[in-house]
Amino acid sequence: MSRIGKMPINMPDKVKARVDGRNVHVEGPLGKLAYHLPDGIDAVVAGSVINVSIAQGATDKGALFGTCRARINNMVTGVVKEFEKVLEISGVGFKGAVEGNRVSMQLGFSHPVLVDIPQGIKMSFDPKQVVLTIKGIDREVVGNLAAQIKRIKRPEPYKGTGIKYQGEHIIRKAGKTAAGAGATSGGAAKK
Repeated sequence: MSRIGKMPINMPDKVKARVDGRNVHVEGPLGKLAYHLPDGIDAVVAGSVINVSIAQGATDKGALFGTCRARINNMVTGVVKEFEKVLEISGVGFKGAVEGNRVSMQLGFSHPVLVDIPQGIKMSFDPKQVVLTIKGIDREVVGNLAAQIKRIKRPEPYKGTGIKYQGEHIIRKAGKTAAGAGATSGGAAKK
């Protein structure tokens, strides 16, 4: 049984939650979110606390128990304070811009890369057009969108060009010239 799943979820004053059958609805100052509980997991709202539990006789659902509690907790947090992911674009001529309801990025391809902005998500670039900020109340959507954008042009290990999360460390490799210089100095031409 999950220790995280057993912990109650405390709601701030501005947040309201209700359970309709298998659906948990959370409403706050920034919007509304809903989550469908899997079979064998129950949620109960008591005042300003949400308790998640395993249904009677559903002992095989222990793996989902903590996950469901964490997702509901993320919903409560998201309707009060937006989640944010920051991506950095590095490379010569690499840049991006928000154009209406989609993002256009120049990433070294022969064409601009276009990514649609999902509903409820805010995206913006810094003035230099190399730092992309993604904000939204649904943590899963924000994280998936950031991962999808990063997957378009992953940072390569030689020059470090591509899209990475802010603060992410990219392990760099030595190029052929750096690796080859040490190998030839010891008499690599001997037979």
